Amino acid sequence: MTDPRAARLAELIVGYSLELQPGRILRVDTAEPGIPLAVELYRAALRAGAYAYVQVELEGLAELLIKEGSGDQFDFVPPAAEAEVDLIDAIVTIWSEVNTRALGEAPPERQQRLMAAERKLIHRRWARISKGEMRWCGALHPSPAHAQDAGMSLGEYEQFVYRACHVEDGGDPVAHWRSTRDELARRAGQLSDARELRMVGPGTDLRVVVEGRKWDTADGRYNLPDGEVYTSPLETATEGEIAFAFPAVFQGREIDGIRLRFEEGRVVEAEARQGGSFLDAVLDLDEGARRLGEVAFGLNYEIDRFTNNTLFDEKIGGTMHIALGAAFKELGGTNESALHWDMVCDLREDGEVYADSELVWKAGRFL
Repeated sequence: MTDPRAARLAELIVGYSLELQPGRILRVDTAEPGIPLAVELYRAALRAGAYAYVQVELEGLAELLIKEGSGDQFDFVPPAAEAEVDLIDAIVTIWSEVNTRALGEAPPERQQRLMAAERKLIHRRWARISKGEMRWCGALHPSPAHAQDAGMSLGEYEQFVYRACHVEDGGDPVAHWRSTRDELARRAGQLSDARELRMVGPGTDLRVVVEGRKWDTADGRYNLPDGEVYTSPLETATEGEIAFAFPAVFQGREIDGIRLRFEEGRVVEAEARQGGSFLDAVLDLDEGARRLGEVAFGLNYEIDRFTNNTLFDEKIGGTMHIALGAAFKELGGTNESALHWDMVCDLREDGEVYADSELVWKAGRFL
């Protein structure tokens, strides 16, 4: 039986996020748990007059490659994949997995090599998106594995996911996200004149320079759910320390208790209570992995808890997050890396943010 909430989410993605027009080509990427949403996306694309197809990934292949592949095989990018990125008009990525920890025991150095190869296609895709040649959106169909990571029953998790996307009931989700776009644009405008931000909280006193960088809004165009304002800070000017109460989840790994210290824009000290060796390996991925590519305010107050899923956690209302690695060139960022790793800093109780010495954010809210 079709879940009407999945159908509403698909209509929202096709109509609002992608603005899919008749005659356009849409590819939907999913693993087996995301097939119900993929079917609804296909249906919504047909109604929009588009040409749609679904690409179902076999889970376990990346794990097999890391375990048994050779060096050259890690670098291989299928020619058809490169051609598709250059030719199609829109992609929806459904991040739903059977096993969210499938790569949890993979050797870090082999996982690094695979990440670098995958990043080639991602950079290619974003180059077309930046030029306005392609649309893309990432979403999630609730699965038992993600519900378990979040510490919820599947029914509770479904309600959480669809509420965060504003398709839980029969309201007007497009109107909600358009209103959100306006509100986030106002916040981005307020930050656009700032030269420097200072984040203060438990174990955290971090300064990032944002002068001359553009702020953008995450308002449902690229992710659903969404809800943040973000920029790429100056690559050589980040100073201070930041501590993360939430674990950082990446490539099937959970690294807990991360603390980073920056000097002249670069991570010079890093520690973690759990997963420190993987943290070190990722920081050494390439020259840009130790520099910031993003700083952002999480502003979706429907997302009120940590769920071990970055799609939701980076938007938790009242938090901020930074990303190590690749910057957003369209915002003025220049840092290049195969990495883009979001880490969420909880500022909802004791946090403060200053813009050029003026307090603008306290306990998770703009003043």
